[in-house]
Amino acid sequence: MKTRFNTFDIICVVTELQKLIGMRVNNIYDIDNKTYLIRLQSSEGKQVLLLESGNRIHSTNFEWPKNVAPSGFSMKLRKHLKNKRLERLSQLGVDRILDLQFGTSEAAYHVILELYDRGNIVLTDHEMTILYVLRPHTEGEKVRFAVREKYPQNRAREEEQVSRERVLEILQKAKPGDQLKKVLLSNLEFGPALLEHVLLKQGLVNSVKIGKTFDIHNDIDKVITAISEAESIFKTAQSQPFKGYIVQKKEERPATDTKDVEDFYSNQEFHPMLFQQHSSMPFKEFDSFCVAVDEFFSSLESQKLELKAVQQERDAMKKLENVRKDHSQRLIGLEKVQEVDKQKGELITRNQELVDSAILSIQMLLGQQISWADIDEVVTEAQAKGDPAALIIKKLKLEINNISVFLTDPYAESADSDASDQENQNADKIPSMIVDVDLDLTAFANARRYYDQKRSAAKKQQKTMESHTKALKSAEKKTKQTLKDVQTITNINKLRKGYWFEKFYWFISSENYLVIAGRDQQQNELIVKRYMKPTDAYVHADIHGASSVIIKNPTGLAVPPKTLNEAGTMAICYSVAWEAKVVTNAYWVWGEQVSKTAPTGEYLSTGSFMVRGKKNFLPPSHLVLGLSFLFRLEDGCIEKHVGERKVIVQEADDLSTIESESGKDDDVEVPILDESDEDEMNKEEQAEGSDSKEPADGILSEDDENKDEPSDSEDESNFPATHIKIQHFGGTRQIVTEPVFKRNEKNDDENVIYLGDDKPIILNPSMSKGRSRGSSESSYKDHKKSEKKNAEQQQPQIKRGQKSKLKKIKEKYKDQDEEERQLRMDILQSSGTHKETKKSKKGGKDQYSKNTKKEPRMPRPQEPKEANDLEDDEPVVQADVEIINAFTGIPAEDDELLFAIPVIAPYNTLSSYKFKVKLTPGISKKGKASKTAVSMFMKDKATTPREKDLLKAVKDEQLVRNIPGKVKLSAPKLQTLKK
Repeated sequence: MKTRFNTFDIICVVTELQKLIGMRVNNIYDIDNKTYLIRLQSSEGKQVLLLESGNRIHSTNFEWPKNVAPSGFSMKLRKHLKNKRLERLSQLGVDRILDLQFGTSEAAYHVILELYDRGNIVLTDHEMTILYVLRPHTEGEKVRFAVREKYPQNRAREEEQVSRERVLEILQKAKPGDQLKKVLLSNLEFGPALLEHVLLKQGLVNSVKIGKTFDIHNDIDKVITAISEAESIFKTAQSQPFKGYIVQKKEERPATDTKDVEDFYSNQEFHPMLFQQHSSMPFKEFDSFCVAVDEFFSSLESQKLELKAVQQERDAMKKLENVRKDHSQRLIGLEKVQEVDKQKGELITRNQELVDSAILSIQMLLGQQISWADIDEVVTEAQAKGDPAALIIKKLKLEINNISVFLTDPYAESADSDASDQENQNADKIPSMIVDVDLDLTAFANARRYYDQKRSAAKKQQKTMESHTKALKSAEKKTKQTLKDVQTITNINKLRKGYWFEKFYWFISSENYLVIAGRDQQQNELIVKRYMKPTDAYVHADIHGASSVIIKNPTGLAVPPKTLNEAGTMAICYSVAWEAKVVTNAYWVWGEQVSKTAPTGEYLSTGSFMVRGKKNFLPPSHLVLGLSFLFRLEDGCIEKHVGERKVIVQEADDLSTIESESGKDDDVEVPILDESDEDEMNKEEQAEGSDSKEPADGILSEDDENKDEPSDSEDESNFPATHIKIQHFGGTRQIVTEPVFKRNEKNDDENVIYLGDDKPIILNPSMSKGRSRGSSESSYKDHKKSEKKNAEQQQPQIKRGQKSKLKKIKEKYKDQDEEERQLRMDILQSSGTHKETKKSKKGGKDQYSKNTKKEPRMPRPQEPKEANDLEDDEPVVQADVEIINAFTGIPAEDDELLFAIPVIAPYNTLSSYKFKVKLTPGISKKGKASKTAVSMFMKDKATTPREKDLLKAVKDEQLVRNIPGKVKLSAPKLQTLKK
């Protein structure tokens, strides 16, 4: 199979790619360490140029999977080439080296692509000084491919006119018996396909050898003509673009009882023209060479899957054929045994007197107690004298009390028989053979013994036929199922599409939010910098190894508490808390509060971020995950599943709350509590005798830590972040909560907290002062009332435009009475404004206020992006909702399912899913646990055949990829399955 460009291919692609000249570089991506994508755009449209070191270069329309994070080489290319115009694309000499120039004069940069040997990509400046090289190496003693070295431009082969003398010199240097095509190929730059094409047109086939079937002096004119035609084709390719062709090979799928032989065409080679040697082969024609190459490489993976399926089908049919052959051979063997036993019995019967005489003679000698050696001599002497009985004895087997006699059919035709008698005798004639007879039995008894063996063999044959018929049917059934499974899995794998979020930890919350988390520090930084929007929620836990979790929030509205808690569970489970089996809590902030920009003089390492403003702590999360499957619905089936993961809607007009269908009656939604309300108390709640909630065992809460300090609801800066450390004392685990920052004397507004591996994060509560806005009407009124309360002590200056805004809000809510306001606050789970109790006035803390928080402020609306910026977002996550709506965990019988994706999520998220098992920290390995779970799903009576096929197609590495560590598997009837 052809996988790299030759010289003729390069000439054709350079000519075709001249249409890209003048387009600007929009961005650069890497598919792998050898393959890069350059996105170009102009007023006329967009193009993507693909470069693979050592193999190919062409424009592409295929959506190639990009690396999770751009490589160093990609970043270097982006730095120098972004927004630069492609000024020139040319071939160096006639060698397989391309020069792409971006920019002009001193701002020019060159990308040198080498398409031979191991290949290379080199970035140089306008003076051809190497700035970056993909594969640094040394050629000889003088040429070095390294940074700050000059790229040697004179190393490319120059075009030369191939004269008759040059061709004659090449042929004369060759050894007798060398293949003509190979000799010319190593000395000329035409490429193997084109050279074979022009030689075939002159009648010189591949098997032509110099000095044998090719005479240099007589046949050189044919070679000169062929080379001239190749040069002419070269010149044409340099001036006008060629079409594209993919040459294919016909593969036959094995026939089955239900279908005939099918043909499958596998792609073998790509060429800019249809050559002579390929004219009789199947092929596909394309409008351009780049389109053909793009189609060839983009379908390479599916071709491999198809070829693998064909091979598996052949293997299955071969096994079935072997079973059939074995069955047939066994039956033939048993029939032969029966026939031979019958013939032996018949020969003994026809030579009964002679056999009895031989048996009696040996019995007499044994009766005289003569040694076996002497008996052998006596028989030999009798044979010499012509004794008929002795003559038929061929071997004495006295150790088993047998003798071997050679018997012939006495009724065989005689020499003087006429033709009619001979025909009748031949029908009953038995071939002569050696027969073993028992000395203890008479000739008749020996004959009967062989007849009995024949009847026994016949019974055995009948049983063998019955058993083999069953075995054959079983083998055929198994083969049919194998063929079906192979084809089904192949089709599923073809439809299986890798989604951008699968490279991270991910799940879809019970309220239909996409939640992603980084696998390591590098991915944590990637999802924050590239995938997080200001309106998204950022969830994290102050514990070693905790992931940065992002809740994609395309609507920009408040994220429901249930989803926040599920994301918090995810953040805790993907940390050391899983192995240590400890329970702790997470917190969340808006995406706009997180940045990578450090204060002056500070440095943030990989995976560390600066968080400004207040953190909203979540309740402690239990270490309980679940393994399940999401099924990709066919587009026509998506609509009936819309809404099965419902978001809790908070409407100010109708005050209605739509409950999630996936939730249970006993599901409790925990409100997000805010530390700033510790001093506030609801009188009505106090009258009802609400109890304080105790912190989880082993957790030192911030309320306990700060219980002696006075609270200040207006000052958000007196709530220090904590650094949770796990300590081990004599086999027990404790969580110690320690303040991890002190007030900075120089900058009193900024505080430092730590993420992950003690990475610094800056907490800046002052950033949220004076601009906190509620996410609902009630939260705004809380804020407004708080401002009114503080106005007596201090009168802040109203900013420009704020007075008008406050006037509009006042006009909007002028008809709202206190009862309606309180009802709305209860529905929206807002604490509202409460009067201070006597206890709080004395400086004490009400127990209820410990678990009451304000609604966190909503982020500012995101500014609209320019068109170019939208193009740079890879992938475009605005389509997240459409993507996740195409998946269901509750497939119906009439649904058309395309493929299944394993998902690891907090267990309560999977409460309504059809397939689910609970995962908790344990001792079982990930692979064993996942296989056990899938086996349980497969044996479930409710599992449909299509679902079984989809579960079979899921690869083992996909199953275990998101499991955090060693687990304990829990599910109903699990023990029954194991037994």
